[in-house]
Amino acid sequence: MKLGWTPRTFLVDTLYYIGGSVLYALGLYTFALSAQFAPGGVSGISIILNHYTGWPIGVLSLLLNVPLVIICVRVIGIPFTVRSIWTMLISAFFLDIIFPRFPTYQGNPLLAAMFTGVLMGAGLAVIYMRGSSTGGADFITMSIKKKHPHFSMGQLNLALDAVVILAGGLVFGAVDAVLYGIVATFAATLMMDRLLYGAGSSKMAIIITSHGAAIAQAISDVVGRGATQMKATGTYTGEHRDMLLCVCAKNEIYKVRRAARAIDPDSLIMISEVSEVLGEGFTPHPLPGHEDPAHEARKDKERKTKP
Repeated sequence: MKLGWTPRTFLVDTLYYIGGSVLYALGLYTFALSAQFAPGGVSGISIILNHYTGWPIGVLSLLLNVPLVIICVRVIGIPFTVRSIWTMLISAFFLDIIFPRFPTYQGNPLLAAMFTGVLMGAGLAVIYMRGSSTGGADFITMSIKKKHPHFSMGQLNLALDAVVILAGGLVFGAVDAVLYGIVATFAATLMMDRLLYGAGSSKMAIIITSHGAAIAQAISDVVGRGATQMKATGTYTGEHRDMLLCVCAKNEIYKVRRAARAIDPDSLIMISEVSEVLGEGFTPHPLPGHEDPAHEARKDKERKTKP
């Protein structure tokens, strides 16, 4: 088993986990707890149980995650599990030791729901960036996805969150609690997507033309981006033409389009969104030990099956 940790990467990872846990705990304890609604996931279940038992949220989250870790560790992989446990302990420390020493927000519940989502989403994004999680629903959805690959991760998360949010409405005895839970979950999802993919999202242009080399050179001159050139054949006309594939930043795509049209007004240009680009000129590839947990699980399985 390799965690991919050196003293330096362990320190950097821990700093990220601390920063993410501070944001996560701030949203959950300072805003959600006092507003009496349950966001989705294990954190929402912890708030519900806290309402009945008075036990600390961090301790409840750890207890709820114990069976999930035992059940799901073979699916999600040991490296990801170890990182997640370390993150859970840090989060529990801030939830139960640090933030109870500060006052909670007692204002508008809708604002509390919005800030809960924004802060928790930002905290989770920071944690995800370093190959970890806070456990809970992440373990469940990854395990289900492993057994049933055709299931949608988004739909699985939505179903789990919906059950917890509806339960929160029943526990706190108000429809508003359900609505606030929905707002918080929606805000958290938007914030995570923005931080994880927004900065790295790009545009991809596919250009069909008879002047591939000239357009590729123009793109390089105008925006400093390379392009991949391939041969393409039209199935209707049977004509052989060049196909260029160019990925660039959103604020560069109009320059790419203008450069192509200037050289070949008859070119066919298709532009689409790219959620993430890894490689030279874009986001660097993950460091060893920070790979996707599903990929790590597959590698572990392959190693076990080798004679």
